[in-house]
Amino acid sequence: MTNLVIGANGKTGRRVMDRLTARGLDARGVSRPRFDWTQPSTWDGVFDGVRAAYVTYQPDLAFPGAAEAIRELTGLAVRSGVRRLVLLSGRGEDEAAVSERTVLESGLEATIVRCSFFNQNFSEGAFAGMVEGGVLALPAGERAEPFVDAEDIADVVTAALTEDGHAGQVYELTGPRLLTLDQVASEISAASGRPVRYLPLGAAEYVDLLTGYGLPREEAEALTDLFTQVLDGRNESLTDGVRRALGREPRDFADYAKTAFTR
Repeated sequence: MTNLVIGANGKTGRRVMDRLTARGLDARGVSRPRFDWTQPSTWDGVFDGVRAAYVTYQPDLAFPGAAEAIRELTGLAVRSGVRRLVLLSGRGEDEAAVSERTVLESGLEATIVRCSFFNQNFSEGAFAGMVEGGVLALPAGERAEPFVDAEDIADVVTAALTEDGHAGQVYELTGPRLLTLDQVASEISAASGRPVRYLPLGAAEYVDLLTGYGLPREEAEALTDLFTQVLDGRNESLTDGVRRALGREPRDFADYAKTAFTR
């Protein structure tokens, strides 16, 4: 029986794959185009021989159609004899709660890993180009966010996939401190030796920025709505999710920045 990672090319998925293979465990990863969330016909056989599965939905559980897709995929997992399922979710996302309930009420040994914004968004993801250009132009105002490290997320997911004692748990993961984007820019500047500044944008300005990069307007508006929703102050608090799952403290943003940006 194998471990399945849906979204194996993503920031957390590839790290989970690395951890599973480093332990000598059998692991199978699927990503687009082989596995397409909008084409259920590509799901055929995905759970064959699978004992435990890590599921990351693209683009986000808050997007239209996500809840239906997770419900259908979870039912397929149950029918296929999967034992454990770990779902990556978003902290403060009202729509994601629907998918969380689907997984938790499925009868599987289910674990929810609910996360804040990833540190790695600044070095591997959507904001990396902004960092390279020296300006973080985002519609975040002056709110603070407890950015969480993808390495911590991968450790929690791997534990939930491979160890007993995590079924039914909702691990809400944050880093150890709250940071505004001004502070994030300062941390990255200090680590990289290059000036990076934060430029707050309005929602309409951010939509125009994303469409200028070639993103369809509908998707740009959905991303902007999500961004402004979760940065309305609801997530300005720390949690003990990493400590509960792993028995240690989460990685600090400064340590991440030194690793990611020091040249």
